[in-house]
Amino acid sequence: MNARQKLKQLISSPGYVIAPGAHDTLTARLVQVAGFEAVYLTGGGYSRANGYPDIGLLTMSEILPWIARTVEAVDIPVIADMDTGYGNAVNVVRSVREYEKSGVAAFHLEDQISPKKCGHYEGKQLVSKGEMVGKIKAAVDTRRDPDMIIIARTDSRAVEGLDSAIDRMNAYLEAGADVGFVEAPQNVQELAAIPKAISKPALANVFEGGKTPPLPAKQLREMGYRIGIYPSQTHRAAIAAAKKVLAVLKRDGDTEAIEHELATFNDREEAVNTAHWREIEQRYLKDA
Repeated sequence: MNARQKLKQLISSPGYVIAPGAHDTLTARLVQVAGFEAVYLTGGGYSRANGYPDIGLLTMSEILPWIARTVEAVDIPVIADMDTGYGNAVNVVRSVREYEKSGVAAFHLEDQISPKKCGHYEGKQLVSKGEMVGKIKAAVDTRRDPDMIIIARTDSRAVEGLDSAIDRMNAYLEAGADVGFVEAPQNVQELAAIPKAISKPALANVFEGGKTPPLPAKQLREMGYRIGIYPSQTHRAAIAAAKKVLAVLKRDGDTEAIEHELATFNDREEAVNTAHWREIEQRYLKDA
């Protein structure tokens, strides 16, 4: 069973898949080492890892090498952020071709105008429902591997209200998307309503500090969600840890006071699977 088939099986089975976010390839490796069944490559996290806010400043050609490196580095299914498909339906055709070649198990495509904004920022603007239906159809028709999952995302809750968001989502699912992602519901009642109101499996975005209450996995599973992405937790942890160690280094001129909190040399090597590469070295270079 390949990664796409594995993710498809996970989502179609009873239960709830937790897909932690990764803003770089090392973090995706850590997600796998921690034992999770899938990893989410957050476009917003990658933008911030490159020093930009999540306002659509990076292009597809900048993002794809990161996605491809990460797919190669992990054995678990990779879910990728495709933003708006980087333009209209014609751009979506090219984007799907490139994402499929990268090996991702799934991607999500949203109905904001291009360039987009973070789903929890103010001032979002949408394309029409009809235009987005066309973009979903373009994605479905372009996809060569039917096991690659297309996730439709709507940001219309903030602009048009929850009823419109559900209406849009069902139109996108009818157009052929496999999973529904209603971004930024604003309370527990709205979160609970979505899985019951859409026609295919629902995805939850668990985003601390945004517009949606971050509920426990058990509660989301009981509501009917099949998968949850957790885009910012690892990145916020990395920022906090880096700020802490830098403050100690600035204060003391060394990091001795905080060394007990840092990853060891062996921790670092395990994260990048050094033993695997040493085994390859021994296999092929022993007679050199």
